[in-house]
Amino acid sequence: MPRKRTLSVDINLAEDQVPSAAKNRILKGPYRWFFNRRKNQKSWKEASVPQKIRYLAVRGLWLILGAHIVFVLSTALILFVFKTINPPATTLMAYRKLVDHWNVRPIRYLPLQRIPRTYRSMIVRVEDGDFYQHHGILLPAIKNAWILNQQFGSPVYGGSTITMQTARTIFLIPFKSYLRKYLEVLIALEMEAILGKNRILELYCNYAEWGKGIFGIDTASRYYYKTSVTAIDRDQAARLITLLSSPIKYNPDTIYKNGILRSRYEYLTRIGQ
Repeated sequence: MPRKRTLSVDINLAEDQVPSAAKNRILKGPYRWFFNRRKNQKSWKEASVPQKIRYLAVRGLWLILGAHIVFVLSTALILFVFKTINPPATTLMAYRKLVDHWNVRPIRYLPLQRIPRTYRSMIVRVEDGDFYQHHGILLPAIKNAWILNQQFGSPVYGGSTITMQTARTIFLIPFKSYLRKYLEVLIALEMEAILGKNRILELYCNYAEWGKGIFGIDTASRYYYKTSVTAIDRDQAARLITLLSSPIKYNPDTIYKNGILRSRYEYLTRIGQ
């Protein structure tokens, strides 16, 4: 009997020591305050500053990675829908209506094959000459824009391709920032992989901004010239396409007031002949 009692005591002592040893092993780790926070509520306070910084950095990286995964997957799902279904509206259209309180005109959607080939070519030549060669982004253009923006001290130039312009028109709000540019790049790469060039160009022609509350080339043509884009002449088309770089401040009759727009118009009239 005494031996059993002694043995029982020895076993109990051994069992008491196991959790303690495990606990000590946890407490030696850099994240002991996190893994053992329920048993030791003061462990966060006891953690050193480098340990806290390391933990917050790891958690921050996981949060950023998770946000990226959610953003990319949700955007990809929407793009698969837009591969065959035209967007009923875009983020930019909603912003202009709800925030700027503009009267947004209904989209007059035209399939790409119904937009005159010459006008499509003019858009590509003036907005993104390498549209059919790149994969959504042009790194040299982005690099040059970065250098210019550093000189100006703010994101003025974007170096955006047609794909990137379509991405921000459909998905993003009109605030120039480096974060928006980064999101443009992500969406543009997805668009190239999912939609293809012709579908991207079709969406661009039908949802690009052409004035206050005016979206799409046919909507713009009917607003400015009272007829479909299929019926306007090349000079009218050149004026219309020139507006893409500054659709809010100017209209087809005032493009001469801006030197850059005037140069674009003259270039378009030459290649449209």
